[in-house]
Amino acid sequence: MRVAICAVGRLRAGPEAALVSDYLDRFGKTGRAHGLGPASVVEVEDKKNAGMEAEAALLTRAVPAGAVLCCLDERGAVVSSPDFAARLAGWRDAGRQDLAFVIGGADGIAPGLRERADFSLSFGKMVWPHMLVRVMLAEQLYRAAQIVAGTPYHRG
Repeated sequence: MRVAICAVGRLRAGPEAALVSDYLDRFGKTGRAHGLGPASVVEVEDKKNAGMEAEAALLTRAVPAGAVLCCLDERGAVVSSPDFAARLAGWRDAGRQDLAFVIGGADGIAPGLRERADFSLSFGKMVWPHMLVRVMLAEQLYRAAQIVAGTPYHRG
C-alpha cells in the first residue's frame, strides 16, 4: 500500500526535513516486505494566500484517486501506536492500494475536506506546528511498519 503525505507548505532543508526523509526511508525498507510503502511527500502551496478552501482544493488534487483519506486534525481520534499499525494493516489487508495523509496549513483543514476523510487522526489535544506533524507522522509510519514486522523497536 503506497502512502502519500499531502501537506500544505514547503519543508526547507533542515533538521525536520532530514528526519522526515530518514523515517520515510526506514518505513519503505521495513514496510516493503509487509505490503506497506513506499511513502512520498506531496507539497502544495497556496501562493495567492486564499485560505483553507484553496488549500483544500490543492490537497484534494494531491490525493491519489481511490486512496484512503486520513486527515491529521486536532479533532481526530487519538490512537496508540499498535492501534495505528493495526489500522494500516487493516487497510492493506482490505486491498487498499493507496493511503493519503493530509496535513493542513496554519489554519488547519477546511471542514468540507475533513468531512470527506475516511479517518481523522490527532497527535493529542495540543496543537503542533504542521512541519513537526510531518516528522511525527513519518516516525509513526516507521514505528507501524516495525510493529507489523514484529521487531522490538516498539516497546510501548
